[in-house]
Amino acid sequence: MATLRSDDAVLYYEVAGSGPDLVLLHPFPLNHHFWDALVPSLSVRHRVITPDLRGHGQSELGNGPATMDKHAADLLRLCQAEGIDKATLVGVSIGGYALFEFWRRHAELFAALVLSNTRAAAETQESRAHRLRLADQVLREGTAAFIEDMLGKVLGTSTRSDHPEVITAARLMMQTMSAEGIAGVQRGMAVRPDSTETLSTINVPTLVIAGDEDTIPLSEAELMNQRIPASRLHTISPAGHYAAMEKPEEYAGLLLKFLNSLPN
Repeated sequence: MATLRSDDAVLYYEVAGSGPDLVLLHPFPLNHHFWDALVPSLSVRHRVITPDLRGHGQSELGNGPATMDKHAADLLRLCQAEGIDKATLVGVSIGGYALFEFWRRHAELFAALVLSNTRAAAETQESRAHRLRLADQVLREGTAAFIEDMLGKVLGTSTRSDHPEVITAARLMMQTMSAEGIAGVQRGMAVRPDSTETLSTINVPTLVIAGDEDTIPLSEAELMNQRIPASRLHTISPAGHYAAMEKPEEYAGLLLKFLNSLPN
């Protein structure tokens, strides 16, 4: 475990294994424990770095909204701290949003890219307003109702029915976020830029992963796959927005197959 300072926030991360660098960015509102079931197999041949994104887990929010600009700056600071000159970067949901911004700024640091359960399009006017309302509501009322509502949306129907242990693990991670953290991250996502035009500029091997029970439509994954030149798409079934937690063995197998296909 380690910490670093990035501008106005102290950020937490963990490192396991050795070999080519693999950086895993978790979804909102979880933390690095999202990857716990995958790290043992991935770290056999890779140095696996799992940060808590700004405002999540043990990482501080800093001042103001956690924008994609800030997440990208944090990621650069992490790469500098760990001596990373090239890595395969994996982003789930907000992790994907951050990686689009990081690509625009530091494409030279990418050996390969995995975009999982995410989308390139910006928030709609309606969804932006919804995020801002939720931010205000959490600050007024606390996090409990927000967390229960999230659990009903992010986990696939099959997971909610058959795997209560996944629900419990996700809830425990969500409960580590403060109301201020949830509000600050929601406000940052509300203003994230549209990355659709960025897709055609991505020229490294790319894997797009979707869940067939995700609230993000499969068409979003298909769009990314179509627009990114060296891309392949895989849909995990049955799985929702947290596919890596819901189907960890299948997800790890996909990542390992992709990593093994990369040029040395």
